Amino acid sequence: MKKSAPFTFEQAHESPGFLLWQITMLWQRLIKKALESYDISHAQFVIMATLLWLELQKQSTTQVDIIEWTKLDKMTVSKSLKKLVVLKFVNRIEHQSDSRAKSALLTSAGKKLVKKLIPLIEKVDARFFEKISKHEQRMLTEVFQKLTMVADFQRRAL
Repeated sequence: MKKSAPFTFEQAHESPGFLLWQITMLWQRLIKKALESYDISHAQFVIMATLLWLELQKQSTTQVDIIEWTKLDKMTVSKSLKKLVVLKFVNRIEHQSDSRAKSALLTSAGKKLVKKLIPLIEKVDARFFEKISKHEQRMLTEVFQKLTMVADFQRRAL
């Protein structure tokens, strides 16, 4: 590559950001295909799974909590929750201690659907990551956790 090129990498596959982009696209494509027949988007699934997780942990489930847990942007969470309410998978009720906030809760239909989808998505994940050893999977998870913490700290500092 010429010295005048703006890239700092000789090869595209040397760029961690570009590789992360490619892996993300490949993985998301598989998730989208698995959810297709249920007419649920990946974001909607993540929100429903998060609501179930938070409920099982006896934690708050406001829109802010969902954004914090999922790292989805406000608009995606807002639109997804509205659609999930229309589909009768989620109810929104007044928050117990904050009159400005609403809690989001899975309906019985929402719980039934997400409990059916979680094993399906976990199977997609297992197949996707089976190409690397269990040790590499643990290392990858540790790296992802570290990057998430650093990025979250940087986001809050802005």
